[in-house]
Amino acid sequence: MTRSDKIELLEKYYRKYNQIGFIKDDPISIPHRFSKKQDIEISGFFAAIFSWGQRVTIINKCNSLLQLMDNEPYQFIMQHQSSDLKPFENFKHRTFNGTDALYFIAYLKDFYQSHKSLEEAFIEKGSTNMQAILTGFHEQFFALDYAPKRTQKHIATPARNSTCKRLNMFLRWMVRKDDQGVDIGIWENISTNILMMPLDVHVERSARKLGLIKRKQRDWKTVEELTQNLRKFDSVDPVRFDYALFGMGLEKY
Repeated sequence: MTRSDKIELLEKYYRKYNQIGFIKDDPISIPHRFSKKQDIEISGFFAAIFSWGQRVTIINKCNSLLQLMDNEPYQFIMQHQSSDLKPFENFKHRTFNGTDALYFIAYLKDFYQSHKSLEEAFIEKGSTNMQAILTGFHEQFFALDYAPKRTQKHIATPARNSTCKRLNMFLRWMVRKDDQGVDIGIWENISTNILMMPLDVHVERSARKLGLIKRKQRDWKTVEELTQNLRKFDSVDPVRFDYALFGMGLEKY
């Protein structure tokens, strides 16, 4: 397949999937429920972290968690009482359990007490390198003295050569903004050109078929390889092709 053929195919699937109808069946529908910036960030963060497995299950679990917060996540995070946390002890989504949920809530309360936006957690060190940004976020997220060791597996880091799929997807949601309205784009201090591809099985399948990935493993270096190759097609917004590769993989193109 020639370069022009690849571009044409990617653009075709990008247009097909980057449209408003995509939202309702995808976890991105969760942050789209809200209008307050902090509510969007908090609900989107949980939706991204829960994003492994079937999309319908992910959405249902997000809704269950938000119901425990009276569907006002920011207000709950900042104003809850100790007794309000009891129902979270039994929360479970795959390997994410009550211990993890309670620490996430504790971290978010601690963070929002001195910051207005979760974006600040990703840009605190001012890096324009996504590997450094994600590594720094992981360190900051678990800086509280009572951080459970088991919870660390739910916040990936390039320092462990993880693909960081869920964090990369969350950042795509928060940073990208176009006239189609799928990605939310409420953050303004991270450029789209440093975003990295959220690498899941669908994206990987499509990318390998198009020769965009040569590396045999699925790790952070593979994400770098794929993103760099997509920058050859769009240097400003390479991760927009996440829609195309995901859609192609979904349809087993």
